[in-house]
Amino acid sequence: MNNTTLDGAMARLMRKVSERAILPRYQKLAAHEITDKAADDVVTIADAEAEAMLAEALSRLMPEAAIVGEEAAHADPTVMDRLGKGLCWIIDPLDGTNNFAAGKPPFGILLALAQDGQCISGWIYDCLTGRFCAAHKGDGAFVNGERIVAKTSGQVPPIAAISLIFMDGTQREAMKQHIAPHYTIVDIPRCAAEQYPRLVLGTNDVSIFERTLAWDHAAGVLFVNEAGGKAARPDGSPYRVDRHLEPGLIAAASPALFDEMAQRLATLRSQ
Repeated sequence: MNNTTLDGAMARLMRKVSERAILPRYQKLAAHEITDKAADDVVTIADAEAEAMLAEALSRLMPEAAIVGEEAAHADPTVMDRLGKGLCWIIDPLDGTNNFAAGKPPFGILLALAQDGQCISGWIYDCLTGRFCAAHKGDGAFVNGERIVAKTSGQVPPIAAISLIFMDGTQREAMKQHIAPHYTIVDIPRCAAEQYPRLVLGTNDVSIFERTLAWDHAAGVLFVNEAGGKAARPDGSPYRVDRHLEPGLIAAASPALFDEMAQRLATLRSQ
């Protein structure tokens, strides 16, 4: 299956799942359909139903590929062992669940295909607008079928969306004192399916992530890199889905913006 055909299949699948499992429950969730998953994190009935639909369809499309879904991995952490072995689908059935549960945007679906721990294809679907982002290793990035090149906001200082949620108190304070003054800081959308496109479309220039779980970041990292931006570990090493429990990731609209942030973080760590 070539990339164009694969993109068509993914777009149809993600739209179908959105229309059948996600959007019918948007702003209509009952209290018993929302469950606390962890501190400051919830899961809904829409997450479970969407993941089941996606997993079933992907297993038919490519039976030789293992499947790692966010909710399946939460129920059984050994599922994550599949991330570094051969072909593997990675599913985030409803990214931005906290937003969705609160009845507000943004939220979306993230899918990725990895080979031996490296993401080779990724797809990002915005459930409310239908925006469909796709990327393939070595073959570029696309939005709604049109090739795209990452652009910066053009603002001085650059616009940074920095997640402090999973940082400890010391990290937060250091970020506020030594990093924030060099950027225009904006709120994060709490949705990787929105944050990564913002870095390509000229809305944001750079983002820092502490938690780097595969279902949240595999597709977005590939999308940014294939669009000509740069997303990698702070030391510049590539992001691998089979090492997703390691902290720290920078994503930027250009390599220069990446290098600038990486240098500031390195200086901060050396103090």
